[in-house]
Amino acid sequence: MEQQPRLLDEAERLSWLRLIRSENVGPATFWNLINRYGNAHNALDQIPDLARRGGLRRRIKICSAADARAEIAAADKIGARYVACIEPDYPDLLRAIDSPPPVICVRGHTVLFKKNMIALVGSRNASASGMRFAHDLAQELGQRGYVIVSGLARGIDTATHEGALPTGTIAVLAGGVDAIYPKENAALYAQIAETGIILSETPLGVVAGARDFPRRNRLISGLSLGTVVVEASRKSGSLITARYAGEQGREVFAVPGSPLDPRSKGANSLIRQGVTLVENADHIIEELERSPLSHLSEPDSLPGLIGTTPQSELLSESELDEARSVVLNLLSPTPTSVDELIRQSGLTPAVIHTILLELDLAARLERHIGGQVSLV
Repeated sequence: MEQQPRLLDEAERLSWLRLIRSENVGPATFWNLINRYGNAHNALDQIPDLARRGGLRRRIKICSAADARAEIAAADKIGARYVACIEPDYPDLLRAIDSPPPVICVRGHTVLFKKNMIALVGSRNASASGMRFAHDLAQELGQRGYVIVSGLARGIDTATHEGALPTGTIAVLAGGVDAIYPKENAALYAQIAETGIILSETPLGVVAGARDFPRRNRLISGLSLGTVVVEASRKSGSLITARYAGEQGREVFAVPGSPLDPRSKGANSLIRQGVTLVENADHIIEELERSPLSHLSEPDSLPGLIGTTPQSELLSESELDEARSVVLNLLSPTPTSVDELIRQSGLTPAVIHTILLELDLAARLERHIGGQVSLV
């Protein structure tokens, strides 16, 4: 039966936040735990034993109810709130990606989530012409009914948000929703909080580190029907956003630039790879109309609500010990698809996912784009 979005009660919301804030629990692990144990409350009880079986030699840190309540209260104090993935106010397109953030912190007007969204990203060290183009493109797309998503960074992101302020823009932060970065965008942040949306999956009060920006980029593309790269060097984080967009089945667009400008090499490379070349808003809108992605807003089922793993699919403890050895032997620092592990091991998906869950919680597993895993 198809599950419908619903509001969490206070106890459920607290358990969801505690689970995603616990040590070594990311979105993929969260959903595996929910699917395995039925709800966040049960999952919290099982984490210590799972981490021990995965090889963690100390007790794993579980987020306390007091800490979760304090975070919710701090968010409320600044006019922000937590929205769970199965709730009506959660963005439909973001819900449709693989392992969506279980809980996002939102400050602003969630009604904007019901509109079509397009991401514009690019270089922090942008040219004057690049920033002008991003500003004008965001402005025109906004006037034609689209909500513009970007990352509040210097350069292209800043110009993008400024162009879309009158019609609605969403700033996705790598740190907590209260961690304004860069500081010179404090006034812009305040304007977006007043008329648009500030969004993050990172705990309140956390200042972003290097590892947080790819997570932010995944959300930027996940919110959007398509991602437009305006200026980007070959090593730009904007190319990570574009790669996520492709993995998520979204459109990718790039604005061509001078071959003499290093800031254009990333965007030009995307065009050579076959993404849509963009010179104006019409190019984006026409492509989206030819390749409608409306089905992404209606996932077949909500994440984590497909029932617990039947006990009959699991092995005895001695059999699991033997299965762990098989899986550990197949894993290496080189990423391998989970499907390949299932095929080569001969084990059931339920057993493979249980063992990967244990390794995840023991901080021995790394997850990669495209459903691949590797040993840390």
